[in-house]
This record gives sequence, C-alpha cells and structure tokens, in this order.
Amino acid sequence: MLSTQLRAFHAVATTGGFTKAAESLNVTQPTISGQVRDLEQTYEIQLFHRRGRSVDLTETGHRLYVVTQRLAAVEEEAREILDESRNLTGGVVRLGGDAPHHALPLVAAFRRRHPGVSVSLSIDNTDSLTRELLAYRIDIAVLCNPRVDPALHYLPLRTDPMVALCPAEHPWVVENATGLPLSAFAKEVLVLREAGSETRRVAERVLDAAGVVPRDRVEVATREGVHEAVAQGLGVGLVSSAEVSHDSRVVALRLALAQEGVEASFTECVVCLQDQRRRAAVKAFLAVTQVQARAFSRPNPQD
Repeated sequence: MLSTQLRAFHAVATTGGFTKAAESLNVTQPTISGQVRDLEQTYEIQLFHRRGRSVDLTETGHRLYVVTQRLAAVEEEAREILDESRNLTGGVVRLGGDAPHHALPLVAAFRRRHPGVSVSLSIDNTDSLTRELLAYRIDIAVLCNPRVDPALHYLPLRTDPMVALCPAEHPWVVENATGLPLSAFAKEVLVLREAGSETRRVAERVLDAAGVVPRDRVEVATREGVHEAVAQGLGVGLVSSAEVSHDSRVVALRLALAQEGVEASFTECVVCLQDQRRRAAVKAFLAVTQVQARAFSRPNPQD
C-alpha cells in the first residue's frame, strides 16, 4: 500500500497542486505540504518546482510519479479483490475509445449488467490512448489496429473493410459502382485524420503500396470532422466501413483492393494492461466484450 508521504506526493502530482490534493484526500493543505516536505527532506531531494499556487514535477518527481502510478493501480486492484463480495456494486472504470460508436455500445452493455459501476469515457486517437493505458491513466481502451506490446492484453471486437468516402454528387458514385481503383485518388484532394490516427496510417500505407499520390491533402481532426469535410466538398476520404454515418450528403464506395493486391481493414480491439486483467471491473468489461464480439461474428441472415 502507498505510505502516507507517497500518497501525499502522488495526490499533488495527479491534481497539480497542494490544495486540490488536500481536497482529494480529505485532509488539510498544511498536512499535505508537511508530508511532501518531510519526504523531500528525508531523502534530500526536490520533487516539485513550486511557483506560487502551481507546481511542476522535477526530473526526480517524474520518475517517482511513474512508480506511484503503478503502486496506486496495484492498491486499487488489492481493494477490489478485498471487496469482490460486493459484486461490482460501486467503483469507476476509466475507458478510452478511438470512436464513440465503437465504445458506447460496450459501455451500454456493461452498465446493463453492472449498473452500480460508473464509466468515464475519453475519446482520442490510437497512439494517444495507448500512451494513456501504459501510464495507468485509463483502465481499458477500445483501439483500432493496436500495436503489439507485451505489457498489453488484446481482445478483438470486430473487423471492417476500408471504403472510399465521397460527396453524394461525386462522379465516382455512378462511374465506380463495382469497385473504385486506388489510382482514382491521384486526381483528388484526400481528407485525412490527424497524425497518430490509425485510420490515417492505413490510408497512407495503402496508397503508398499502390504508388498513388493524391493531388492534395486536407488534415482534419476527428472522424466527425472528416465526414463533414467530405460532405462540404473539400475532398474524399478513406475510412472504415463501420465509421460511415447515415448522412445523405456522403456515400461510401467499395474499393477494388483485391485486383491491386492490397489488403486494408480495421480491427477494433478492447485492450487492457496484462497486470490489470484480474481486476473485477476490467474482467467484467472483457466478458461483455466477448459477448459483443460473438454477436458481430455471426453471419447476417440477409447476406
């Protein structure tokens, strides 16, 4: 368990100030200040640069904070083990998702099973959420084509093909009903996600493999931004078929990838740290994911 002084340091580092740290631990500000000061004096180190009411971690403070993040996670895991008899009647799951439409159905299914557990959801790209997960700042992430890391556990949710996204009045809609060749993008402005997005990474890899260079590029943050940019006629996009909105202003077209010897798909996975898999809430969320994954894998009777 965290010692009193380490807990005080961790609270200040997490909240960014002594007053907020005191509030989070339900103690007085002088108590927090004294505990951190005693820690610094005992080991003859400086953990914070103090600038009025704000504080910044020193290099030593950053190194210690990495450790206390792990300690705090282990303490939380120990608390959950001791409280398992409560059958998930409380607590919070910190979830990160690369897209609301992938993460929110899982949240809804989880909450139906465990209404007493709260879920906080943050939306960001794959790279950013992977960093948050490895830093113990979130418990679970819903990621597209995540990079393999031995510290992480992966549970595939669904796989969807890449499609072209264009304005509804675009000539492609009539000309390429049977499959759009990648060479067509050489004459177009390509709307791309921000750096760090897996959607962008796959799109660039596919075009590079085909030797295609778009006429120009427009970078837009968020999937919703890409859809709106395409709807406004700023260009065309390459996206996952699962991300296509029900917007009459845009049309998704199948790509003729097989003829060009190119493969492009997006596998959405639920990811957690290996050492967090036994936490009751994480284990329960993975169980919900398995149910949803089986539903996605069933053949559609109408196909």
